[in-house]
Amino acid sequence: MEFLQITSPDDYRVHKIFNSYTTSFPEDERRDWYKFIQLFERPNVKVISVLNDSENIGYLVIWELTNHIFVEHFEVFSEFRNQKLGSHITDYLFKNYPRIILEIEPEHLNEDAKRRFSFYQRNGFNLIDEMYVQPSYGEGKKSLELWLLANYFPENLQEVKDEIYDIVYH
Repeated sequence: MEFLQITSPDDYRVHKIFNSYTTSFPEDERRDWYKFIQLFERPNVKVISVLNDSENIGYLVIWELTNHIFVEHFEVFSEFRNQKLGSHITDYLFKNYPRIILEIEPEHLNEDAKRRFSFYQRNGFNLIDEMYVQPSYGEGKKSLELWLLANYFPENLQEVKDEIYDIVYH
């Protein structure tokens, strides 16, 4: 498995990633095209193409913050799901980043949310905040009540949340 950072919105993989992103994540949980391509201008953001046997099978959008990384989006493309590839991606994250935080929908929301929570628990993540609110991604989009997961227990959770709010959502 290879993990290649995409450094330009002109990279041929960006359209496939964005198309999957817009079908996999609800409107309120994602950026529009213009805001998505602006990520490539941010030095602390990495858009990573995940390759398996030279085939693009998914992507990560991660933010390098003060004491941790924030995984904003993580997806294995639908045609490659249920092959344990997601677990290989979390292995990569754990080997390269000691402190990882991410958001998910609460498990009681639906079966997909329940499966996703179970996946992250199996892969070393713990629930650190059930009262987390993801700020709105912009005009016409709602803020969302989500759960915050991490592979460690932050000393000051409020500082972590404040940094995510200030950097990722502004």
